[in-house]
Amino acid sequence: MQQENTSVIPAPSLAVALIPIVLTVALLGIQIFYYDDFTPHIALALGFAITALVGWAQGYRWKDIEAGAFHVLHVAMPSVATLIVVGMLVASWIASGTVPMLIYYGLEFIDPSWFLAASMLLCSVVSLSLGTSWTTVGTVGLALVGVGTAFGIPIYWTAGAVVSGAFFGDKISPLSDTTNLAAAVTETNVFDHIRNMMPTTVPAMLIAFLIYLFVGAPQVTDVAQLEQIAQYKAGLLANFDMGLLPVLPLLVVMALAFFKVSPIPALFTGFVLGALVAAVNYGYNFNELLTFAHSGFKVSTENAELDKLLNRGGVSSMTWTVTLIMFALAFGGALERTRCLEAVVNAILRLTSGFRGLQTSAIVTSTVTNVVSGDVYLSIALPGRMYGPDYDRLGYSRLNLSRAIEEGGTLVSPLIPWNAGGAFVMGALGLSVGAGDYSALLYAPLAFACWLSPVIGIFYAQFGLFSLKAEPKKAEAGASAALSAQSAEAVEPR
Repeated sequence: MQQENTSVIPAPSLAVALIPIVLTVALLGIQIFYYDDFTPHIALALGFAITALVGWAQGYRWKDIEAGAFHVLHVAMPSVATLIVVGMLVASWIASGTVPMLIYYGLEFIDPSWFLAASMLLCSVVSLSLGTSWTTVGTVGLALVGVGTAFGIPIYWTAGAVVSGAFFGDKISPLSDTTNLAAAVTETNVFDHIRNMMPTTVPAMLIAFLIYLFVGAPQVTDVAQLEQIAQYKAGLLANFDMGLLPVLPLLVVMALAFFKVSPIPALFTGFVLGALVAAVNYGYNFNELLTFAHSGFKVSTENAELDKLLNRGGVSSMTWTVTLIMFALAFGGALERTRCLEAVVNAILRLTSGFRGLQTSAIVTSTVTNVVSGDVYLSIALPGRMYGPDYDRLGYSRLNLSRAIEEGGTLVSPLIPWNAGGAFVMGALGLSVGAGDYSALLYAPLAFACWLSPVIGIFYAQFGLFSLKAEPKKAEAGASAALSAQSAEAVEPR
């Protein structure tokens, strides 16, 4: 009965659909910029309430709004669960010496002048192998932040390079959930989809690499800084094993990812192995390991900066991020159920007449959905479902669409602080925002590879570059389907 009730309610007008979106963005702006308080949770909760009131005025019941929010939460629960397991994994891998070992050898072998470029490439390789950007950010990315801190590189520069590499590796990995989702909703082959992303992926990565290489960092010659690096290394050597055993958890997780084991069991296995290595190497008892998994790892190395870097992880460290994601997802689910997002997308569609406008609109729609809903899956699935028939009608391959929604979806996600991706990046890398100090947010514009890709995609669309046409039979079938749909709409009673 519930489905029957919502199916007969028409989509709202654009003006009505924009009410909850505009008011929520205004609330976020007031709290963040006027009150200098970067806690967007309640603003998003109020946005959900406003959306519910708009839905009620349209004829929806509370159960409809609730179902919309819970549906999106249900779809995104694997990601939330992954985030929680990553929190446990981070604590376990610090306790085992895995992350400290990566920091130590990073300080030993990486030159500051090419540190940022190397960070991007390293995160790309790891993320491509694991198929998950979050694990890459929470482990290798965290270690690189430690190396960058010792080199005197601002954390937002290091975070930008880490995010560029991790999310680009995720984008083109056949093991990635978002890569497979983009291919699935556009009904394309995942490997064809990956190949078709290369025209934007390669130039964006190359430009980002050159920027990071050019920026680099000055050669470390300052006596105080050299002393700080020496203290970091001494503290790590004194408290952690730099042998082969700490590498085991990382190698096993990478092997499980290669054999396409689902992320949660693979990461949980990594957590357990990290705990076992910590118990064998350092004699931690069962209760201490459980405490680390819940509250984070704790160590005193007599170096305050090193302690600040290593004393983290655990389920509790993810609480702020998890609750933020849940508020954002509930808001996005309510917008989808009340068809507010659909109304906005339809308004954009009405403005497009050719392929250039359609491709640009698909990228922009994914980006806007990411900003408004806070959910990367919705930003891929919504335009992926709605724009497909228009590509068929124009005779263009849906591979163009799958590339567009990855660019505006997967890659934009980590750049938005209240999005699942952005919230995780800030929490995992320790990008704290204080009253009047928003410098940590600079990581977003410095994640060059993430925002260059959609810009390049829009450029290609305007000039018809790398814009695949549909195969003749598929194009004919698409045109026929579009004509049938138009005919049915013409005779349908209103």
